[in-house]
Order: sequence, then C-alpha cells, then structure tokens
Amino acid sequence: MSVTEKSPDAFRTISEAADELGVPAHVLRFWESKFAQISPLKRAGGRRFYRPQDIALLRGVKRLLYEDGYTIKGAKKFIKDNGVSVIVDLGASDRSRPEMAIDRADIERPVERRKTMRQPGSPAREIGDILNDLEGAQAKLKAALEPKS
Repeated sequence: MSVTEKSPDAFRTISEAADELGVPAHVLRFWESKFAQISPLKRAGGRRFYRPQDIALLRGVKRLLYEDGYTIKGAKKFIKDNGVSVIVDLGASDRSRPEMAIDRADIERPVERRKTMRQPGSPAREIGDILNDLEGAQAKLKAALEPKS
C-alpha cells in the first residue's frame, strides 16, 4: 500500500515519510537527532512511526532549512522563540497565504551572513565566530539560571 492510498490520519513509516517530504530517510533521522521536538513513535526494534502532526512538523523544519535558508542552529532558535505550533502551522500552510508570513526582523538569516564570512581571517568571519560563541554562552547561562522542575 503506497502513501497515497493511506488515510491522511494514518501513521507513516520513515520511508513513507521521507517519500512524502521528498528527503532521504537518513535526513529525517539526522533532524530527529538535532531537534528535540521531532519524536516519532518507536516500536520494537526502533522502528519509527510518524503521526500526521510529526509530518507537519517535519514539513515546517524542511521549509525553514531548505526554502527559508536557515541553518540548523537558526531553525532551533526559531522554534525556541516561536514555538512548535508555529512550525507545524508553517508546514501545513500554503506559502502563498499572507497570514502565515513570518516577521523575521528579530531573527537572523544565517545563510546570508555566511556568504560574507567565507574568506578566512576576514573581519566578518571573526565577528561571526564571536557571535556564535556568545550565543552559545548565553544559552548555557539561560539553562543554568532556569529553575529545575
């Protein structure tokens, strides 16, 4: 039975999800390792089953990475700042709908910055490295200051 014959509410295997999203299965496993929000059901032997909301989340992550030009780090920050529901909606939305437009005034587009930082030793590259170090330190500090539940 192919993906097109399944109900929209049916669970998908990793190969069916990969086919539906147009990415290889290893990319889905990689994203699962990088994004804590992606957590398909796992059955005996580690077999993954993706729920419809998992597919929508994956579609949103794919859009951020492939269409909007975010890096993994930038996409993680976007999810942290805006919430998983925005990403699910982003994955379920049509790009032509203006109500789904995202205000990126406060969010850096890392791919654009990366283009200016290709020359080793360039001031832009050094500043980018410093910014990355500072963002990492800020995240660690935030995590240390949050009350433990």
